[in-house]
Amino acid sequence: MAVRVLVGVQWGDEGKGKVVDYLGDECTIIARYGGGPNAGHTVVIDGKKTILHHVPSGILSPEPLCLLGNGVVVDVNILRGEIERLEAGGVPCDGRILVSPRAHLILSTHRTLDRVSEEARGDQAIGTTGKGIGPAYGDKVLRRGVRVGDLLEADTLVNRVTAEVEEMNHVLRGRYQHPPIDVADVLAEAREAADFLRDRVADTGSILRNAIRRGENVLLEGAQGTLLDLDHGTYPYATSSSSTSGGACTGAGIGPTTVDEVWGVAKAYCTRVGNGPFPSEMLGADGDALRESGGEYGATTGRPRRCGWFDAVAARFAVDVNGISR
Repeated sequence: MAVRVLVGVQWGDEGKGKVVDYLGDECTIIARYGGGPNAGHTVVIDGKKTILHHVPSGILSPEPLCLLGNGVVVDVNILRGEIERLEAGGVPCDGRILVSPRAHLILSTHRTLDRVSEEARGDQAIGTTGKGIGPAYGDKVLRRGVRVGDLLEADTLVNRVTAEVEEMNHVLRGRYQHPPIDVADVLAEAREAADFLRDRVADTGSILRNAIRRGENVLLEGAQGTLLDLDHGTYPYATSSSSTSGGACTGAGIGPTTVDEVWGVAKAYCTRVGNGPFPSEMLGADGDALRESGGEYGATTGRPRRCGWFDAVAARFAVDVNGISR
């Protein structure tokens, strides 16, 4: 039996999806513990490329149950499209993908705020994907977010969504002079999400803990990389969640003493998408050549990745802060 956490050692895009696929056949459960659809894991099997944003890469193995834990923020439209593409490609998903009722939802309010706030920053823009991840996590911390479990209670859903839209409109109108969002539109979006998720919601934390008690092999799949962690990364040019191994326990609902191994994944060079510090960046023709030879374009946005030399100082820090054992 092994409970493993898989993390990225750099700024993400290290190839974690390939390692998840490699380990997937050994596991009964693979769980995402953080992030949203701003993370893209690319797996190539028999020449066929699959890019996954929400669904754990382990779905491409025949057996594992795939979970989206409480630490994830979920865009149901993206999740639905991903499942439909997988099933159209012959990958069975029915009954294999479950979402925690404690996971928070990304709504159109979050996507709108993400876009207009980035535009307002101008030269100081963080370089987000514009998918609403930061605002969704912000609402979670402010304790006004809408969770997956809220979708299943009609009255609760109306109350939570109405409060969310009212608060967001204050910000959009007052700070950004943006037209208000219609609460009816967001409620329609949420009810459609409820219809899709109703049979896919389960207590993922309990499922994981019971599997660990039974001695099953479990893999907790991280998103992004250590240097994008909200606490330990290149703040404020960071993601909005904990992408280090410590986030695996809180984001999946298990205790730290249950983790047996922490696997770290790194490339022989570094890349990052978006703005922020990048000490070993290669500018000019050399960086361009590395990008083209490595196919370094964002799996989520298609944006060209910044490329640079391997950073041993950063890698040593990542090993220490994650407690990487392999």
